[in-house]
Amino acid sequence: MPYVEGFTVHDADSHVMELPGTIDGYIEARYREAFAERTRKPDADLSWVEKARALQAEPGFRAGDEANLLLRKNYQALGAFLKHDRPRTLDLLGFASQLVFTTAALGNYGLEESGDVELALAAAEAHNRMMTDFCSVDRRLLATGYVPLVDRAQAPKIARRAIDMGAKGLIIPSRHPPGHSPSHVELDALWAIAQEAGLPILFHVGGEEKMHWSYAKTGLPQVLDFHGGAENFTSTSFMTIPLSVWQTMAVLIFDGVLDRFPNLKFGAIELGASWAPSWMKFMDSAAAAFGKEERLQKLSARPSEIARRQFRITPYPHEDVAWIIDNTGEEMLLFSSDFPHVEGGRNPLKRFNESLEGTSKTARRRFYRDNFIDLMGAGLDPALHDAPQRAAA
Repeated sequence: MPYVEGFTVHDADSHVMELPGTIDGYIEARYREAFAERTRKPDADLSWVEKARALQAEPGFRAGDEANLLLRKNYQALGAFLKHDRPRTLDLLGFASQLVFTTAALGNYGLEESGDVELALAAAEAHNRMMTDFCSVDRRLLATGYVPLVDRAQAPKIARRAIDMGAKGLIIPSRHPPGHSPSHVELDALWAIAQEAGLPILFHVGGEEKMHWSYAKTGLPQVLDFHGGAENFTSTSFMTIPLSVWQTMAVLIFDGVLDRFPNLKFGAIELGASWAPSWMKFMDSAAAAFGKEERLQKLSARPSEIARRQFRITPYPHEDVAWIIDNTGEEMLLFSSDFPHVEGGRNPLKRFNESLEGTSKTARRRFYRDNFIDLMGAGLDPALHDAPQRAAA
């Protein structure tokens, strides 16, 4: 029995748990040595890798695939890193489609910030080969391609190659590229390619400006994250997640990018959504306060209205989704499972349903189905708009 039955659900956020070294096979040979030198941790204990592979080949473990579908997380999850298992994962989940993101390469290995532009571009191309290959086994798996903005001339070329390989959405970092705005006019060629292809531009957690390390130096014992480590993610570092996309989407709207490309959709994935109502109000306040700016006078509508028209967001399951919808609009929010990451929880549908209490039937349908179809455009085959049992009804 599938996890979802009786209605259509599209999943706007899932991941492949690529094993260490997986991307090496997708990097051009001339860059492999430099990439390994920049990204490998020589003292890392990788003994767990073969154990993870062996576990997925163990008949007794695999006998529990269905019963433990949402209980097993990360590398133990069904279809986490073995691409031929992922279609069965979707069958058991019952999702009509699933956007698939990387896990290890969400920040492009920090190469863009380091200034090694050539290697950053090579890593992005390798990522795109890896993700389209993983998703090639099932048309319900929607591969995401990564496009760095550090080289304005190369960005549209990388986007075109990613689309030709089968990418259904293009990721850009939510932080600004070194030395120029994400709204730079020379990036119009990138937006034009995405709009012509009917594919969305996506932001995902991992591409944002991180909280400065000084905030962790409190004179008190270091706070461990929910994984038990001291180097990862805490309540304070959580606070910076939407700040980069807050700024980037604002400049894309203010500088007219969304108006120049009115059919281009943008999506913020795993960046939360409670910030969106204030962000929309803040943009409208800026437009009112600085209304003499020529760029603002040229806008087709209030910034918040442009956001409603072209921007879609995934809330976290612990957020008050009904409140966010009330204060943004029914057309903006999307369901996401974060499968197979721990953060997605063991029953995301239950948590979101509880958080949607009090909303209309239309709002729920938009959250689980319609807004995703709108975001994905040509990236989602019309035959996949509805789950098979709904399409046949």
